[in-house]
Amino acid sequence: LAAAKTIERLWRCGGMLAWLSAPSASGYSGVSGARAHCAAPNRATFGARRACRSPSSAFGGEKVGSKLRRKQAGRARDPARKFDISHTSMVFTGIVEEMGTVASLTNVGSEEGGVEMVVRCKTVLEGTKLGDSIAVNGTCLTVTELTGIEGSFKVGLAPETLRRTNLGELQVGDRVNLERSLAANGRVGGHFVQGHVDGVGEVLSKRAEKDALWFVVRADRDLLKYVVQKGYIAVDGTSLTVCEVDTDTFSFMMVPYTQDHVIIPAKQPGDKLNLEVDITGKYIEKFLSFRDSQVESLTS
Repeated sequence: LAAAKTIERLWRCGGMLAWLSAPSASGYSGVSGARAHCAAPNRATFGARRACRSPSSAFGGEKVGSKLRRKQAGRARDPARKFDISHTSMVFTGIVEEMGTVASLTNVGSEEGGVEMVVRCKTVLEGTKLGDSIAVNGTCLTVTELTGIEGSFKVGLAPETLRRTNLGELQVGDRVNLERSLAANGRVGGHFVQGHVDGVGEVLSKRAEKDALWFVVRADRDLLKYVVQKGYIAVDGTSLTVCEVDTDTFSFMMVPYTQDHVIIPAKQPGDKLNLEVDITGKYIEKFLSFRDSQVESLTS
């Protein structure tokens, strides 16, 4: 029951975001649409209309409310005005936009051992600014430099990033999956991906079945507890459906279109893959563990 309530809250948050950004019949966003609904001549919504009136109705300040209504009525309203969230970056979706190429790898020279990486690309540079986030093989990285003429961007790889992902194994000329962060009004074609790699898996086997391609990946058991059959998982930043889960392995299948647009088909047994599990399972586990600890403290 607690898990169901947590999921319901997450869905409600997503639904509220969609409601705010969705255009209504009045040409405004969900907020303005609600305002128009309150003003509709419908007896059933009379109580709602009273609640949506000016502060005079709520506090008895009729004069103040009248002035406010006259002031609002005198303003010219722009029908094109909306609650604009198109430039608000959220998370990633696991839908790879293009495959880039590593152009250079430079050691920073610090004691920690960071690396600066330059990636050649085209699509993800459109609309990208300094400080924006781009997922490289599913790892959320900050753009520190843009080179429009050469068609590339630069990111910094911290030691922690190199330890936790497969980016430390990249060489000049390697292909990488790229995706820009999702705008708040964008379409979620895959699933919500944070770009925070949970661990690295190893390709155990790869086989073809007609035009499909199957992979079996070995991963840490602490990671696999969040992986469920027919659930989501991000593999090198690609949103994929889990086909089977075992004690220390899971499998997924790729259709021809996906094979042509991501780097995973080039992987061979023994190669590493960045893995990020669905964040919903982590939240539910945290909530339940907190609830259990609270119950234990009350009963002890």
